[in-house]
Amino acid sequence: MAGAATLRRVERFQGSPDDVHEWISFEDEHEQRTWMVDATFLRSPWTCIFGAGCQGVLDGDATDLAQGCCSHGAHFVDEADVRTVVEAVGRLRKRHWQFHREGRNHGVLGDEDGTTVTRLVDEACIFLNRPGFPAGPGCALHVAALDAGERPMDWKPEVCWQVPLRLEHHTDDNGHLTSTLREWKRRDWGAGGEEFHWWCTDAPDAFVGAGSVYVTLAAEITELVGAWAYRRIGQLLTEAVPLPHPAVRRR
Repeated sequence: MAGAATLRRVERFQGSPDDVHEWISFEDEHEQRTWMVDATFLRSPWTCIFGAGCQGVLDGDATDLAQGCCSHGAHFVDEADVRTVVEAVGRLRKRHWQFHREGRNHGVLGDEDGTTVTRLVDEACIFLNRPGFPAGPGCALHVAALDAGERPMDWKPEVCWQVPLRLEHHTDDNGHLTSTLREWKRRDWGAGGEEFHWWCTDAPDAFVGAGSVYVTLAAEITELVGAWAYRRIGQLLTEAVPLPHPAVRRR
């Protein structure tokens, strides 16, 4: 029946053997698609703790650097993603961006194995303002978007506003689409992810939010899945009581 939902328990052995999540699946009423959503993560109290204990993604504790996920250049997904950032750069002012002169004089784009990425300056993303900058540490694009009264996701590379959410699509031999919304895992960063000293969806430290992920990241999830699917996810997650997140269970 269209819109019917099921709650399933799945154990993922890529990582901790205790990484057990429960999932909700439901059929889309508007197209030949099944949605699979990670109920355990979306009902969890995960929150970004950049600047509040985040240890970064280097090979050691880098809390004092206040780099978060920004130690490596952001990988763009397509030309539209690149255009979004290039257009946003034209709106950045010196008060927003520590490396304003560097970016204007030498550009903000680089190449990594044939993929367009944001350039690195002083061993981190060119858009990352460092501690001591008057606007504070953090993403210049994020700062400028808020200053303009706009959504940071409309200024930033897609990977930067999507993490820690990940949406994947699979079409079977009969043309039926399955879309999976889940948390971003170490494996999603590639081989280098296993070298991170710390990754936020593994760590109890980051599961201290005031609300569930599906509420606190409502704008991001809606952007990824659309308004109808988000409303259905919200309805089902309000009714479901999935297992607590593994990071929470390890406290």
